[in-house]
Amino acid sequence: MQVRPYVLLIACAVLPPALAAQATKAPAPPAPPAAPAAAPAASTSPVADALRQMEQRFSRILIAAAEAMPADKYTYRPTPAQMSFAQIQAHLANEGNDLLCSKVAGVAAPQHAAADSTLGKEALVARLKETFTFCETAFAHLDDSKLNEPIQLFGPNPFSRAAAILITVGDWADHYSQEANYLRLNGVLPPTAKPRTGM
Repeated sequence: MQVRPYVLLIACAVLPPALAAQATKAPAPPAPPAAPAAAPAASTSPVADALRQMEQRFSRILIAAAEAMPADKYTYRPTPAQMSFAQIQAHLANEGNDLLCSKVAGVAAPQHAAADSTLGKEALVARLKETFTFCETAFAHLDDSKLNEPIQLFGPNPFSRAAAILITVGDWADHYSQEANYLRLNGVLPPTAKPRTGM
């Protein structure tokens, strides 16, 4: 008796039904999708939150610009009609941060001697840091509930608090742009032109 034909015959009889049974098996269900990450809660004061973020950014880059300019270039001005670099620092501290931040936040401005452009780099940088600390503290509890409230900024006509917020951020951007140009004209790379370090 030859075994091979019988083995072959049994294999041919058993294999097709086994393959057919395997083919008709239902595929395994796909794994359920991962649960999406919970979205952060929506801000209840998006304007005030944006102002706080802008204050943090401009505090970093304006202080970095003030530190980047060499002390002997603080008297530099591109033309006689423009403010010197030192005058920009004094203006930012006095009329910029002390005045605008106090008005926007509805708190009293700090009582101290005004920054003077003749103070020199070290004192002007220290004063600028102090005024940005004041702005951060003043904005800490600010919310969007009184954006339409009229406040006095300049001259007899009131501005809404929302307008004062935009003016404040615009003032920082305006003076950073000035300083970036002054730095470049003196061969110094402005802070935001340097490789990314979180600025």
